[in-house]
Amino acid sequence: MPETKIAPSRSGSLPPAALMIAAWIVPGLGHLLVGRRVRAGVFAICIVVAFAMGILLQGEIILPQAGDPLSYLAAIASLGSGILFFIAKAAGLGVGVVTAATYEYGNTFLLTAGMMNLLLVLDIHDITSGRKTW
Repeated sequence: MPETKIAPSRSGSLPPAALMIAAWIVPGLGHLLVGRRVRAGVFAICIVVAFAMGILLQGEIILPQAGDPLSYLAAIASLGSGILFFIAKAAGLGVGVVTAATYEYGNTFLLTAGMMNLLLVLDIHDITSGRKTW
């Protein structure tokens, strides 16, 4: 069966790297800029709700700690939330309460929100490169 070329989906004159940065900074923005409004809304809601749940469950926005190599991976996941990470840090949220019964659940929600957003950045790359059409 012959392969068919798929034309890349782009937003006006924005280069793929700019779309990927926009997708990282604001969850759902990359999909909105390439014309996938419903997906953009659903993704943005999912990530914001997961992040908010993590904060409400007294989770910790993890930053790198010397001597703890796994904290660097968790920090990447935390930073993956984009603007949500910076707003929460500026507001003093996400400090985590280790003694709270919900602390680990909160961490899981926060890390999951960041990783979901990073996956959306990769999805924008696939869309703009023509690897994904739907």
